[in-house]
Amino acid sequence: MSSFSPLSADDVCVNTIRILSADVVGKANSGHPGAPMGMAPVAHVLFTRFLNANPKSSKWFGRDRFVLSNGHACVLQYVLLHLLGYNLTMDDLKQFRQLGSKTPGHPEYGHTDGIEVTTGPLGQGISCAVGLAIAQTHFAALYNKPGFDIINNYTYVFSGDGCLMEGIASEAASLAGHLKLGNLIVVWDDNRITIDGDTAVAFTENVEGRFLAYGWQVLRVDDGDHDLAAIHDAIDEARKEKEKPTIICLRTTIGYGSKAQGSHGVHGAPLKSDDITALKTKFNFPTDKTFHVPEETYKAYHDAAARGADLEAKWNKLFAAYGQKYPNEHAELTRRIAGELPAGWESSLPVYTPEIPAQASRKLSEIVLTAIHPRIPDLMGGSADLTGSNLTRVKAHHDFQHPSTGLGDYSGTYIRYGVREHAMGAIANGLAAYGGIVPYVGTFLNFVSYAAGSIRISALSGHQVIWVATHDSIGLGEDGPTHQPVETLAHFRAMPNVNVWRPADGNETSAAYLVSLKSKTTPSILSLSRQNLPNLKGSTIEKASKGGYVVHEEQNEDLTIVSCGSEVSIALEAASKLKAEGIKTRVVSIPCWSVFDKQEESYKLSVLRSGAPIMSVEALTTLGWQKYSHEQYGLKAWGASGPYLKVYEHFGITGSNLAVVGKNVVEVYKKRGGPVISPLEKAIHL
Repeated sequence: MSSFSPLSADDVCVNTIRILSADVVGKANSGHPGAPMGMAPVAHVLFTRFLNANPKSSKWFGRDRFVLSNGHACVLQYVLLHLLGYNLTMDDLKQFRQLGSKTPGHPEYGHTDGIEVTTGPLGQGISCAVGLAIAQTHFAALYNKPGFDIINNYTYVFSGDGCLMEGIASEAASLAGHLKLGNLIVVWDDNRITIDGDTAVAFTENVEGRFLAYGWQVLRVDDGDHDLAAIHDAIDEARKEKEKPTIICLRTTIGYGSKAQGSHGVHGAPLKSDDITALKTKFNFPTDKTFHVPEETYKAYHDAAARGADLEAKWNKLFAAYGQKYPNEHAELTRRIAGELPAGWESSLPVYTPEIPAQASRKLSEIVLTAIHPRIPDLMGGSADLTGSNLTRVKAHHDFQHPSTGLGDYSGTYIRYGVREHAMGAIANGLAAYGGIVPYVGTFLNFVSYAAGSIRISALSGHQVIWVATHDSIGLGEDGPTHQPVETLAHFRAMPNVNVWRPADGNETSAAYLVSLKSKTTPSILSLSRQNLPNLKGSTIEKASKGGYVVHEEQNEDLTIVSCGSEVSIALEAASKLKAEGIKTRVVSIPCWSVFDKQEESYKLSVLRSGAPIMSVEALTTLGWQKYSHEQYGLKAWGASGPYLKVYEHFGITGSNLAVVGKNVVEVYKKRGGPVISPLEKAIHL
């Protein structure tokens, strides 16, 4: 890009953004006008001079990605999308923050045309953008050829003070610097205002020094309110730096042009009507009109949109020529862009029989990954510094690293996230959002809680991220209560659109991967054991893929024990002991509640049927098992430190003790008399 060339419409375009933002928030009587008004100049320069995107083809793979990390400023993005001609009308702007509108209170991926990732919780956007930048770098290394620069987009981020205060952003920025992601450009809206007032009350660190220490290029623009040329030149310089991500420290005035400019009062509240009138007068806009867009503004943005359409046409032509010269790479990249996995990959999933020796489900997970990795190049793994414990890196992997490190290169498919669980989750969301990548990440189940905010965004956005979460119960033993995640699964089982798997053996582990890889719009958590688990006689991949099934059947039973994971084999031992006492006991495994819940009602009732009491068993909190069982056995509080068999014995989760508990349950229900109805028989079905 050459030096800045002003347009005659620049000033009116910037002021259109400011005034339209004020009108949108004013009509809704809700929202954040300050940042949109302050960032209008940089937004105008970026979207009319640099951003390569086609509003009429918003999923064009070669486009630049834009992330509004300070998602409370979403009216800025909505205004820009409308002006550029995305599927967002003026009526949509007028419905800002209204029920069912395309303009919700924070940007939502998949809901509004042109939104790349869901933002709102501060720090998520900038962290997710690191994933977008990694994805582009990886694809470029894999598919670009001499004369065919197919994958060359940038990821641009707008960020506020709040994003940079959040720890997740520090984690992500640190990793981005290590990886030397030169395609990542962040604009920091340095307006020194948050909800509590001046940032001086809590945020006086040297941000520029911090990012220099991370290995970023740091640029500064002192007049972000007026100096379009300086803004342009900073973005241009950022694009030229190929070995470092860039942060542009942009000094702006929040709510520029309003009576409350520069104060926290304009951060999160609509302008008063007289202030909006004064704002329009100040910028020579008609005071008797709302939602007014001058024709020169529309023209400038339609010209920018036409440039994007032309760029896509050229890219499509280049991609077609690429296909002629590199047909294999072209076919694979086309498949990945379409989001389709290679045909027949399922046949590589390991199948188990009871004769195969017991293994920890974390090891069974590694066996699956080893088998499917050569069949699915879309998989991109990683771990938060626990690779040797969660077994997420297989022999065929090599690391995603800057080539200068000598530790790998950008074609690598294994990311060393370091001890950065929360950022790891958000980065994985970015990998998924970019397209063509199925990310999986690993840590202990206990530390998945650190990433709960990122998993929530995965679930809300429909990002296919797979969590390999090992050391999943009191079975990890000696590390004790600080590491034993007794409450974690209850949290994530309660989260909408998350599949939580806790497999009991090899076939169930293969089923967990099968369903997770087919669930294109759902994140999955695979809760895996440290201790060895025997392969069960009654398990198959097909049965486990339904989320729940009968692993041991009895007719006219006295009791059903329902469980999952490492406790299923213990339940089977208890059932055997009960049978010796004449108590017929069925055993049901439900490795994934949410998948089981989606089965036909008749199937679910055949698994958890009426007629006898149902008792759940899990070496975690019992919370949630009430919907599947009449009685629940598990932990009342925290775990304990010690050899895992001793810990299980301490809490009574053994075949012998469960037989005693189960016998008591049977006796109590017989004394009560009357029919025993399945807990699935509800009047209300959500």
